[in-house]
Amino acid sequence: MMNRRRFLAASALLGLCVFASTRADTVLNPERAQGLAAPAAPGMHTLVTLKGPGKFVAAQITKQGGATGLSFVSLDIDGKNLINASFLALKNWALTQNNPYGVVILSTGGIDDVTIGYPSTLTYNKTLTLSVDVKEAGVVQIIGNVVHGQ
Repeated sequence: MMNRRRFLAASALLGLCVFASTRADTVLNPERAQGLAAPAAPGMHTLVTLKGPGKFVAAQITKQGGATGLSFVSLDIDGKNLINASFLALKNWALTQNNPYGVVILSTGGIDDVTIGYPSTLTYNKTLTLSVDVKEAGVVQIIGNVVHGQ
């Protein structure tokens, strides 16, 4: 009888631990925030700014036009830069498929698409900013999406 009680107590504790670990990475109230720069003249464009606290799930940036690839994608969380790289650099780094770095670029027909996402959600306490610094002519538009939640 005592062993059964210990087993049940241990099972209940294990269940709480599993629930807590699953819950820590769960995103509540997920939503998408979007920003657009059209036309995207040379210069800095802040596409999305979010106030914390919150959880970052993923981002996607689509650039149409521009011949050199010298537009820079930047993601900052709580004042710390997570990525700042040009579309051309991402291609040169061969980030064209899923990878541990969390950044992928795909290009087709004059459209470049960068996705940013990590295996675990990232928490921001103050701000999350997705921006693009355009340093090339001919960029028709840039669209940025951020999936986030609580």
